[in-house]
Amino acid sequence: MKRDLSRKLFAEAQRYIPGGVSSPVRAFGAVGGEPLVIRRGAGARIFDVDGNELIDYVCSWGPLILGHAHPKVARAIQEALRDGTTFGAPCLQETTLAKLICEALPSVELVRFVSSGTEAAMSALRLARGYTGRDLIVKFAGCYHGHSDGLLAEAGSGVATLGIPGSPGVPASYAQNTIVAPYNDLGALERIFQAQGGDIAAVIVEPVAGNMGVVLPRPGFLPGLRRLTAEHGALLIFDEVITGFRLGWGGAQGHYQIKPDLTCLGKIIGGGLPVGAYGGRRDIMERVAPQGPVYQAGTLSGNPLAMAAGIATLEALKSPSAYEKLEALGRTLEAGLAAACRQAKIPARIVRAGSVLTLFFTPGEVTDYNSALRCDTARYGAFFRAMLEAGVYLPPSQFEAWFLSLAHTEQDVEATIAAAARALSVL
Repeated sequence: MKRDLSRKLFAEAQRYIPGGVSSPVRAFGAVGGEPLVIRRGAGARIFDVDGNELIDYVCSWGPLILGHAHPKVARAIQEALRDGTTFGAPCLQETTLAKLICEALPSVELVRFVSSGTEAAMSALRLARGYTGRDLIVKFAGCYHGHSDGLLAEAGSGVATLGIPGSPGVPASYAQNTIVAPYNDLGALERIFQAQGGDIAAVIVEPVAGNMGVVLPRPGFLPGLRRLTAEHGALLIFDEVITGFRLGWGGAQGHYQIKPDLTCLGKIIGGGLPVGAYGGRRDIMERVAPQGPVYQAGTLSGNPLAMAAGIATLEALKSPSAYEKLEALGRTLEAGLAAACRQAKIPARIVRAGSVLTLFFTPGEVTDYNSALRCDTARYGAFFRAMLEAGVYLPPSQFEAWFLSLAHTEQDVEATIAAAARALSVL
């Protein structure tokens, strides 16, 4: 694989951008080597500046569920662009997208758009505190809810990849209002509520964890969260930035039949453009300004280009056949990777939720952050590099998810399985 131009451009980028990247995991620090500089994407493939073509399982970390440069999404953006890029005022598209979201997620009666998943989570927590009059938030180790102050403690994903517990620059006073509980441990949460339940404003959770790698909720865990928060007058917030419209039309809450009080969205609802949203029960959302006293604002929120891309994406996902295809591809990829690991006699666990999965290099079950951290990250790095040479682009971290899209074909998946079998045989 040629990389000369990527190396040259990355070296130049490091002169002007911290680490040469705009988001830390892109730097390949956890897997070794230097990142590829991508020129374009088409369908299930990306093409770098050196002319290399790769099957893409990052899909911009999830939003490209239709694949790169999908014609309907591109056309929607082009049509919106003819009328302008941003108005800082209400536009037709934001109401259309809001209506689609409310129709898909029964727990969401009102929705407010923002510009990122980080903003969505930050705003939802402010609203929860404003609604309940309480200060404490419970999050789970390994779940990532953006990089806002107070949420980086044991946040999985990027911080796990970099080997840091949180971040300098976050005052201790912020962290004092965040309680970190172990994911999938309902007993621990019960003890937290017994001790401090009257002060807890909300519990925020990824219903299917995607930022310590994919980790499924144990049976009873999500219903237990719903029961405990209701009993103690706290709000339950589902962070569905990854799972929203990924696990199904109704997201993880539809799949598991749990109705949270608030939901955070992003990724897919922007069709590849920057976007986020939070929404939920009408009586809670009516506390948001200008209707209520909880302030939140954003100049580019409801941007017509992002709204148009999101509408085109969600309209394409309305057909049940879309999720049937994604499930079939995911099932084939999971089975093929498992068989390749067995053949190579390499201890591994594959955890999948629909079109999202993680191959963990560990002999034990992965049920929480601690068990995820026991993975062999050096082996994953070697596997990543071998797959890259074989023309398959995987997440450059053991603690991230693989994403499938509707642009992937059975042939793409079979080629990936064959490449994995070759790579694993020499690890």
